[in-house]
Amino acid sequence: MKPLLIDSHCHLDRLDLSQYPEGLDGALAAAADKGVGHFLNVAINLESYPVLRDMAERHDEISLSVGVHPNETEGVDPTVEQLVSEAEHPKVVAIGETGLDFFRTEGDQRWQRDRFRNHIAAAKESKKPLIIHMREATEATLQLMQQENAQDVGGVMHCFVEDWEIAQRVLEMGFYISFSGIVTFKSAKKLQQVARNIPLESMLIETDSPYLAPVPFRGKPNQPAYLSYVAQFVADQREISLETLGQATSNNFFNLFKNAQSSLRG
Repeated sequence: MKPLLIDSHCHLDRLDLSQYPEGLDGALAAAADKGVGHFLNVAINLESYPVLRDMAERHDEISLSVGVHPNETEGVDPTVEQLVSEAEHPKVVAIGETGLDFFRTEGDQRWQRDRFRNHIAAAKESKKPLIIHMREATEATLQLMQQENAQDVGGVMHCFVEDWEIAQRVLEMGFYISFSGIVTFKSAKKLQQVARNIPLESMLIETDSPYLAPVPFRGKPNQPAYLSYVAQFVADQREISLETLGQATSNNFFNLFKNAQSSLRG
């Protein structure tokens, strides 16, 4: 199948590769068979970042980000200078994932806010967009983004799960909205409304693999090949063809992550 889709958020270093004798190459080939031609390998911490960087250096179809997830409590808490330095690598297209997540944290969360501010500052200095994670912290995340003028650099709200009202606020800040396998869940009616209503030019799609597998694989380990199910579901919601959705979201990806390299480009 001709490459059509871009997995705008995955964690290739965490995939279950037991079904692929060829390892990562096998997982990428399986995705290519489903029309997935490019992958943004997203960092969670600095300790595993060298592995991600090596993957990107060996595969033209892999871009990467640098950052530390808001739930990471061990390892290096990066300074602005560290993030900016790592972002100089030609395969790094974004800062993150970063943001706020109050689902698993209790008590004082100033450290999360400080980390988020550092990532926003690094994005501004490196002139690379943000990948933002937001869970059980909607108002706090949006308020901090406004306080730090995150809209000056832009980015994507990854794995968006909020309603149309929040989506409109995100869009007003100039951020893209990315849909994961959650949009395919029967319970995700408000999210499906967002998928139908947002401008096509503001949309990305992702797997967040190995997490959040779409229907019919819900509850099982996710993989980039399953992006095709997310894409087809969203296309059906909007009553457009898979090709139209794929072309639009691929164009959006390259508009946002301007230094991404891919065989999808002419």
